[in-house]
Amino acid sequence: MTVPVDHLTEMLRGLRLDGVDYSRCQMAAPWGVAFPQTHEAYFHFVSRGNCWLKTSAGEWLELQDGDAVLLPRGGGHVLASSPEVVPSPPCNCRVREFYGNIFDVEGGGSGEHMLVFTGRMTFNVDTGHPLLRLMPDLMRMSDFIANEPGIPHLLEAMGQEVALDRVGAGGIMARLADVLAATIIRAWVESGCGTSKGWVAAARCPQIGKVLAAVHAHPETDWTVESLAELMGASRSGFAQRFAEVVGETPARYVAQVRMHQARQWLARDRLRIAIVAQRLGYESEASFSRAFKRITGAAPSQVRSAGEAPPAAMFAPSTEAAE
Repeated sequence: MTVPVDHLTEMLRGLRLDGVDYSRCQMAAPWGVAFPQTHEAYFHFVSRGNCWLKTSAGEWLELQDGDAVLLPRGGGHVLASSPEVVPSPPCNCRVREFYGNIFDVEGGGSGEHMLVFTGRMTFNVDTGHPLLRLMPDLMRMSDFIANEPGIPHLLEAMGQEVALDRVGAGGIMARLADVLAATIIRAWVESGCGTSKGWVAAARCPQIGKVLAAVHAHPETDWTVESLAELMGASRSGFAQRFAEVVGETPARYVAQVRMHQARQWLARDRLRIAIVAQRLGYESEASFSRAFKRITGAAPSQVRSAGEAPPAAMFAPSTEAAE
């Protein structure tokens, strides 16, 4: 019996999260920290005690001991000992660099203590990737734990390391946080991506999914409606109509978007010259590529390349007091 290919899984195989910085936060009530909107994903793991999270939509969620949450698009939010606390920016906390990009943070008053491990992560794909656009603002580990047997073991391992009293504990926690965040995303995808339709439905469609997987795997290919229709095994008109119905836009438009998302990665992350990127994508001239890039992304390739991917400022900056 032939096992059907899951093209969505195929496209996700290369999706990776890389840690930017991590903080072990020891907070005493009353306390509240306002995390600003960022391009990176936020991750929080409550190791001891309970706290509250206020989403960018203004909804308060209580996080219990052992809870883990991922905010994949870096939405602004608040963590606090209670909804009544007025939050402060992260810079108001006392911060000590523990090791590399791992920090020890203390803040709050003199009440009940709690411990939360916080991290920021970047995806190795452009922020305009369809999957990132479809992800919810917040993913809670408890929503997927029943279908993901590995999560309790990861949580137990993080709980054992969070005291930072063993050699290499900080680095181990950082790696565990990366794995746990990736596991939450995988569980979300395998559970059907919540109520997401559109692109996810298209990716899971056997015929259209094959086309999407090919385009994402090889954005530099000179894809035409004819070559994509042949890949799907349909006529040109039949393919174009079916693609537009399922994906919600024309094949040409979709291919152009994927190619320019890849171009932005080459320009900003890899700092390739514009002429090289244009050549890789098969454009006859740098000028024609630049026009297409600006039409799709809204920015000139020279602007994207010169801006690059500047390293984000530390989420919790070490205080002067800690440095003295």
